[in-house]
Amino acid sequence: MKNSQVTIKDIAKELGISSSTVSRALKNHPNVSPETKKAVTDLAEKYNYQPNSIALSLRRSKSNTIGVIIPEIVHFFFSTVISGIEDIAYSAGYSVIVSQSNESYDREVIDTFALSKNRVDGILISMSRETTKYDHFETIHKRGLPIVFFDRVCDAINCSKVVVDDFDGAYQVTRHLIQQGFKRIAHLAGPENLILSKHRMDGYKKALKEHSLEFDESIIIRGRAADNETLAKQLTTQLLNSANPPDAMFAINDRAALGVMKAVKEKGLKIPQDFAIAGFSNWEFTAMTDPAITTVDQPGFKMGQEAAKLLIREIEAEKDEVIEPEIKILKTDLIIRGSSVAV
Repeated sequence: MKNSQVTIKDIAKELGISSSTVSRALKNHPNVSPETKKAVTDLAEKYNYQPNSIALSLRRSKSNTIGVIIPEIVHFFFSTVISGIEDIAYSAGYSVIVSQSNESYDREVIDTFALSKNRVDGILISMSRETTKYDHFETIHKRGLPIVFFDRVCDAINCSKVVVDDFDGAYQVTRHLIQQGFKRIAHLAGPENLILSKHRMDGYKKALKEHSLEFDESIIIRGRAADNETLAKQLTTQLLNSANPPDAMFAINDRAALGVMKAVKEKGLKIPQDFAIAGFSNWEFTAMTDPAITTVDQPGFKMGQEAAKLLIREIEAEKDEVIEPEIKILKTDLIIRGSSVAV
């Protein structure tokens, strides 16, 4: 074999593996075993293999770039997801372009088509809270552009998805509040179009039912308060001033839980003796409030890693290879702090 003429196909033939496996090994792809990576890199070094990146890009119409659409870049959870995506993407030879919809359906549509026109190899998507129509996703999916949803997913598109176990997380935190002796537990719910909102509501309801506690619609806060600390405070104050106020609140996220805490303190109630609070996501600030907020930890970094792996697997599949969509559900952890247990 002449060293100057060595190609991926030559390396694959000598090792008895596919060209795509060689390509992935050279990019340090996480799905290739360490043994295979070593065999490929050793042989490539032996023959002084040098990839022709320009020719490869033209031949395969690849940009080696992944697009990511998130609702908010300042959101602590999504920042950890991005870190997980980049961890896998960069190690596999891909760059990452991040767009934020700012919770706007219109911005999400613009971002989706902008990334597609810029020839990204695939897109990772977490939907905005306004999204109830999915034509923009369907259009790029039908064109053959790989997409993977994470956290806020769309069941209308037959593609891979990565989520946390929202149902179990909500069930565990609500059960914890009940076990602390609270009987009238309110829920500050998320946007009804988001699947995760439904799953967290269902987990909350299951815990109530198992402990023979009535589900009371009058202590459910719905709407935009989930992403608006000020509105969460205002609506919680209204509940606290009602004729039959709750004695605890499970908020769909930590930002809302902070608004709840401000309302409770302003009312002059002691936390958690008079009123308990729990959130969801484990934002950094939850450990710094007084008292610290009980919450449900989501593995954001791992979610990003798993979503990136699924997308890269689809991007690098052979043309005749059928990739079946996968749904990965990641476990959550209940973090018990002073807002629900007297310390």
